[in-house]
Amino acid sequence: MTNPIALSTALAAFQDLWSPRILTHVNDYDVRLAKVRGEFIWHTHTDTDEFFLVLEGEVGIGLREDGAERVVTLPRGSVFVVPRGVEHRPFSAAGASVLLFEPTGTVNVGDAHEEVPGHITATTGERLGGAG
Repeated sequence: MTNPIALSTALAAFQDLWSPRILTHVNDYDVRLAKVRGEFIWHTHTDTDEFFLVLEGEVGIGLREDGAERVVTLPRGSVFVVPRGVEHRPFSAAGASVLLFEPTGTVNVGDAHEEVPGHITATTGERLGGAG
C-alpha cells in the first residue's frame, strides 16, 4: 500500500452484503471491509480470533459458549473480539459497515458452520478494486 485509503471511498466501491473486501494487509492479516444486513450464520473459527470494528450502523453478535447463549450489541465506533473457538453469528437489522482483522486466508464462514444460505458468500475476501 503506497497511498492512504479513505474508508468512505472504499465502502462506496461495493454493495454486496456479507461479502468482505480486502482493504489492505498488516503482516499476515487482512484488513477487510464488509457491509452487513440481516443475519449471518452460526460459525466458529477454530484457530483464530475475529476482530470487529463497527464503522456505520449497529451490529449484534450472538455468542454460544459454555452451554449458554448471549448477544453483544456494537453501536457505531465499537470494537469487539470473538475469541477463537467461540460459535458466533453476526447480525444487523438496519444494516451496518464493519472493519475486520483476520489472518490472510481465513474463510468468513469459519471451519465449523451451518449450511451457507444464498445471501452469504463463503470467501477468504475479494481484493477491493483500486485500493492501495
